[in-house]
Amino acid sequence: MNNYKRTHNRLVILFSFTLGVLHSQVNLKDIEIIRDSYGVPHIYGKTDADTAYGLAWAHAEDNFYTIQKAYLAGNGIISQLNGKKGIGADFVAQFIQSAETVDRLYHTLSNEFKAIMSGYAAGLNSYAKHHSDEVLIPSLFPVTPKKMLIYSQLQLFASNQGDMIVEAIYKNRVDQYEKPIQEDIHGSNLIALSSLKTKINESFLTINTHQPLEGPTSWYEAHLVSEEGTNIIGATFPGAPCILTGANEYLGWTHTVNYPDKIDVYQLEMKNKTTYIVDREEHQLEKKKAKMFIRLLGIRIPIFKTFYQSIYGPALKNKSGVFAIRTPSTTNINALEQWWRMNKARSFSEFYSILEWNALPGYNIGYADRNDTIFYISNGKIPRRDPNYNWQKTLPGNTKKTLWDSYYTTQELPQVVAPQAGYVYNANHSPFYSTDPDENPSSNDYAKAMNYETYNNNRSTRLFDLLSEKDSLSYADFKRIKYDHTLPTPLNYNFVDFNALYEMMPNDYPDVADLLKAIQNWDRVASTDSYGAGAFAVLYYMLGKYYPRLGPSKTFNPLLIYTCLKDAKNHMLKYFGTTRIRLGDFQKLVRGDKELPIFGLPDVVTAMRGNPYKNGQIKINHGESYIAIIRFEKTKTSYESVISYGNSARPDSPHYTDQMEMFQNFQLKTIPFDRKEVLKNASKIYRPK
Repeated sequence: MNNYKRTHNRLVILFSFTLGVLHSQVNLKDIEIIRDSYGVPHIYGKTDADTAYGLAWAHAEDNFYTIQKAYLAGNGIISQLNGKKGIGADFVAQFIQSAETVDRLYHTLSNEFKAIMSGYAAGLNSYAKHHSDEVLIPSLFPVTPKKMLIYSQLQLFASNQGDMIVEAIYKNRVDQYEKPIQEDIHGSNLIALSSLKTKINESFLTINTHQPLEGPTSWYEAHLVSEEGTNIIGATFPGAPCILTGANEYLGWTHTVNYPDKIDVYQLEMKNKTTYIVDREEHQLEKKKAKMFIRLLGIRIPIFKTFYQSIYGPALKNKSGVFAIRTPSTTNINALEQWWRMNKARSFSEFYSILEWNALPGYNIGYADRNDTIFYISNGKIPRRDPNYNWQKTLPGNTKKTLWDSYYTTQELPQVVAPQAGYVYNANHSPFYSTDPDENPSSNDYAKAMNYETYNNNRSTRLFDLLSEKDSLSYADFKRIKYDHTLPTPLNYNFVDFNALYEMMPNDYPDVADLLKAIQNWDRVASTDSYGAGAFAVLYYMLGKYYPRLGPSKTFNPLLIYTCLKDAKNHMLKYFGTTRIRLGDFQKLVRGDKELPIFGLPDVVTAMRGNPYKNGQIKINHGESYIAIIRFEKTKTSYESVISYGNSARPDSPHYTDQMEMFQNFQLKTIPFDRKEVLKNASKIYRPK
């Protein structure tokens, strides 16, 4: 008890000191939070720092737990809370040396953005002070701008698949490492139409990122307004001080994940345990230690893991040698500031000049504005590499010819500006299929070592068909396309082929003929009441067990599909007593006590993916999450949106599950930019503390 009191007192002292420093940049009397009927916070401030403070406070009211866990992981101390389960994240956070990078590059941030981060940090610290019973690990506080940036470095490193490569090195698999085609566990869609397609003086944009429905990369919706020119609606991740995808009154943007080559692995040529050779010169590995914690009988016990620093980047030893990782995401700390400045852009030229910062390490960007400009770019911080090496495999770490230190400019990346076709789209597929075929970028114009995607998938195939089938598309058409949930014919999963399913003769497989017929006769629409979709969904999850057996071809033959069909039939009979089940019987959207049948399958436009739940069912945990459709007129911007559960992660909140039925039924709510309209729908008006 005395230890607890001492810890609590230290915490109060730290909060008091931090609030005294950071509150000088904000005035609480200038901050107002208006909650609408869905709990979405409309945050008003005199300055952008004020709105950042208000965003931190409002988001903490709705999900302080996840914000804290994100920062704990990013700052390498999550194992203090989670013990063994947090060791991996803590090691990666320390391995990439984010704290040292942030210290070294902090001067590269503008004073304006430092004020934004200080305002956000102050809001979190004030919330923690007033709700100390919710604080998970007192040593996290006070949150500082540097701690925020350190966390963002981990997120961006993971977005470049860096955590996967660290794991491959640790498990001694990196000597066979080859960068793979990405499976459909990811998924997002972007679509933008100009008046050349809408045939009216309007452009449309959809935000349709497919993210985990909960956790540190789940979306939170907010509206930020300041007297410094900010008026933006959109979504952000826990711990981010600005909107990451959304629209202001002039323009909007969204992201999908892309997969050009953004990370490299090197095997060092070792002379002895600590000396490695590069171009015949000796270099010394710099030894470092990561500190993590396990729990034993309720006591935190520190453990340590050695890693190294080389001229190529951080390095690890395994049974095969010493391997270093190099990725552009660790070379700058300006990504959050770039996003913040995107929030404030008012024209395409201004927006594009912000992209030229080249601080975001990846992500496709789709854009539309009230001036009828639409735009797509496969964005990224892509290294210029020597074409004489195979950059898809482990590289020789004994020559500076593989030690890149420069990057392609934004203008040199695949992009489409204002196409005559009137549309751009992306669904995590090739940037060389992003509009009409006559206007697509050509893969021949880009270095092979950039390794841009060249494949299509089910979603991209379907989107192209829907966008190109008519000369004009109305707003109703646009919504219909966004909510499409039909697989194409033939199937076009980019990571595996099981079209042989449709060539099998049911009479040749009598024990599974009923299931095979149900799938083959199915219209490929993944609606909740579809029996064919139910059968296909169960089969799809069974196929996953056999995927590692396929070898380089990644093709399911009839015999293997037959085995999967038998597994699917046994599963259905065991848990449902029949092979005739609806998709909504098999997969559920679940939060708290609410459980709804839900649409979608992996890699339909309305993609959904889940994990085993109960009674043989699947609980959706990834896919359609935050959805927004924006309509730009010359003098007016309309914003409609929905989120998978609700805008609060607190079970006692009325907004914990209040959007689930809307989400299930493809419905959207209107979010106004105008304060008068916001006040008409206000449920609560208050100021943060």
